[in-house]
Amino acid sequence: MSADAGAFRSAVAIAICVPARDEAARLPRLFEAVDRLQVPAGASVSLCLLLDGCIDGSAAIAAAYARRARHGVHVGAVEHSAANAGVARHRAMLLGAETLSAPGDVLMTTDADSWPNPAWLHATVAALDRADLVAGDVIRSGAGAHPDQDRIEAYYARLFSLRRLIDPVEWEAPFTHHHTSGANMAMRADTYAALGGFPALVSGEDARLVDEASRAGLRVRRDAASVVHTSGRRRGRALGGLAATLHALDHDGVGSVRVAHPADQLWQYRAHALARRVFLQRDLSSLSEAIGLDADHLVGVARDCPNAEAFAMRVVPIPPGGMRQVSLAAAETVLATLTASLSSAQAA
Repeated sequence: MSADAGAFRSAVAIAICVPARDEAARLPRLFEAVDRLQVPAGASVSLCLLLDGCIDGSAAIAAAYARRARHGVHVGAVEHSAANAGVARHRAMLLGAETLSAPGDVLMTTDADSWPNPAWLHATVAALDRADLVAGDVIRSGAGAHPDQDRIEAYYARLFSLRRLIDPVEWEAPFTHHHTSGANMAMRADTYAALGGFPALVSGEDARLVDEASRAGLRVRRDAASVVHTSGRRRGRALGGLAATLHALDHDGVGSVRVAHPADQLWQYRAHALARRVFLQRDLSSLSEAIGLDADHLVGVARDCPNAEAFAMRVVPIPPGGMRQVSLAAAETVLATLTASLSSAQAA
C-alpha cells in the first residue's frame, strides 16, 4: 500500500481494458460512459480496446470514436479464433499495460456490453489504497430483466454477508456484494504481472484469477461503491457466461438451480476465520482438530505462506461430509435460519 494514499491517487495512470468480439451495436454505449467518467485530480485515463476477431463494424466505430474521445484510445486487434474469454481479456490487459509506466499504475477491466457509473474511477482507485485487487459490483440493467437471476444473486449476496460476519477482514469494503466478474475488476500493474494474468479459460477466468490472488495472500476487496452496469442479453460471446446462464434460466427455471449447502460453506468460513487467528498465534493445534488435518501438514503449509490470508485460503479443505448440493429454495431456508441464529448470538 502506498505510504501517501492521496499522492497515489493524484499521480496514477489508469488503463481501462476491454475485450470485444463483434460488439458494434454496444460499443457506442460504452464509449459514452467512458467519456462521462469523473477522473481523479491529476490522473490520466486510457481506453484500451482489444478487438478479438471482429468481423462486424467494431473497428470502424472504434476508429471514429478515437478521433473525438475525451481520453486516449488504444485499439489492438487479433484474427478470428475460437472464443476464449481468458485469452481475450489477458490480451486486453497487456494492451493496457503497454500504456502504463509505473508499477503502481492501475489496470481496470470491463466488458464491451457494459457501462460504468460516472464515479467508477474514484471509487475503484480509492479502494486500491486499501486492497490489492478490487472486484466491483455488476448490475444487470436495461432490457432483459430476470427475476429468477435476481433471486439467485440476492441469495449469494446474503451468503457473502454471512461470510464476512463470520470471517471479517480489515480490507473489506463497508458495503459489499458477491460478484467476481471481469466486467468490473481492477488492480495495480505489478499485481497483475505477479499473478501471471487471466488464465486461458473459455469462461470463469475472472473467478480463477481472484482465487489465485487470495491464495497468494493478496487483499481482495468486493466494493459495492464501484459500479458497472451490464447487459441482460441472452446471447453472449463467452461460453458459460452470464448470457448463457440467463438463457438456461429462461428455459429451465430456477427450480433447476443447485447450490452448495449453506451449512457446508459456513463450516469453511469458520475454518477460514480460525486459520487466520492460529497463523498469527503460531499455535496450529486447535485448527488441526477443527479441520481434521495433521499438525505437521499445517506447519508445512504455514511455512510457505506470506500471511494469514494465504494460509486460510490454502489450508482449509472441503467439509468432512463433502460440499453438498441442494436446491436454491432449500438453501434460502437454511441460510435464513443460520443468519438469524448468528445475529442473535452476536447480539447476546
